[in-house]
Amino acid sequence: MKLAKRVGKIQPSPTLAITNKAKQMKSQGIDVVGFGAGEPDFDTPDHIKAVAKKALDDGYTKYTPVPGSPELKDAIIAKLKRDSGLEYKRENIIVSLGAKHSIYNVAQAFLEAGDEVIIPAPYWVSYPDIVLLADATPVIVEAKHATGFKITPAQLEKAITKKTKLFVLNSPSNPTGAAYTRAELEALARVIVKKDIAVLSDEIYEKLVYDGFRFTSFASLGEEVKKRTILVNGLSKSHSMTGWRIGYVAAEKDLVAAMNNIQSQSTSNPVSFCDKASIEALNGPQDFQKVWVAEFDRRRRYITDRLNKMPGVSCLLPQGAFYVFPNFSGCYGKKTPAGKVIDSSSALSAYLLDDHKVAAVPGIAFGDDACQRLSYAMSMKNIEKGIDRIEQAVKALS
Repeated sequence: MKLAKRVGKIQPSPTLAITNKAKQMKSQGIDVVGFGAGEPDFDTPDHIKAVAKKALDDGYTKYTPVPGSPELKDAIIAKLKRDSGLEYKRENIIVSLGAKHSIYNVAQAFLEAGDEVIIPAPYWVSYPDIVLLADATPVIVEAKHATGFKITPAQLEKAITKKTKLFVLNSPSNPTGAAYTRAELEALARVIVKKDIAVLSDEIYEKLVYDGFRFTSFASLGEEVKKRTILVNGLSKSHSMTGWRIGYVAAEKDLVAAMNNIQSQSTSNPVSFCDKASIEALNGPQDFQKVWVAEFDRRRRYITDRLNKMPGVSCLLPQGAFYVFPNFSGCYGKKTPAGKVIDSSSALSAYLLDDHKVAAVPGIAFGDDACQRLSYAMSMKNIEKGIDRIEQAVKALS
């Protein structure tokens, strides 16, 4: 069978590939420490699960409205008002099967051949491929280590052309944990308004920030910014609901209507009992998040400190999310005990997994070949064991 050309434009998700390989090795009895996971290791809170169970018992298992129930939309509207002072109506909200699905639907409804999309690197692995699947062109702009992995207004303005339609902003960031201050966002917003382009603001990690950092939603920077902002969020990271697949978009009503049409011809509605549980997640107690953030913070400081003590390794302290993105380029050019030269992030990742049973995602997958992404969404015991192994691996190079 002859496949569509679009299939050849993309690659399988490397983060999922690493995680799956690590799981396969574990199933064979191999003691692997997996730093690849992009999900909290905490369980979904009991009060949320209880609502889902009740919905099942009550027979709430049928089709629901394609863009999410009115009640769930209202809960999202209330959340955006409560957290960021944003005003939206139901016609501005659509719920999809996770934030990734939300972004995919945005691209399908908003982009076409000839459009350019500015994506700062390091980037989440799926952004470029989702753009390519919409026949548009990703334009990668390097956000350098010296600027904390954050794009500057000058870089953004220089990258904008007559073909530019969208700028992708992810704060806090996967994979770096970088987060933009309000002042930094305001500076970017001035360029956005001046050049009259749209922004996809991926805010999935907004609740996971440290050191008193105050998250700012891009859409909250004024009406001229809001009307150009496609706000994407979900419950995967904030409520440890990755498998529940609930993401949402808040945007101008014409885009939301177009996304609704696309969704009606693909997945239809979000899962019915997950809809009910998500209302509880948004409206119910949020105290557990403070406990999670405190534990993530403890792990964040430990893993960053350990990495920075290794020869040839440097690591910025992340401001948010649950990843570190250490630079291992000081190890490049060296050889493993078996005589293999470490000349790339992929080579280092393979060495760590094959020789030291540690799964990390090579930075090339995120647009930066000098680094590895390590998730600290795992127990401190496993972090300590995994970091010990990485330290041994680095010291064994010559």
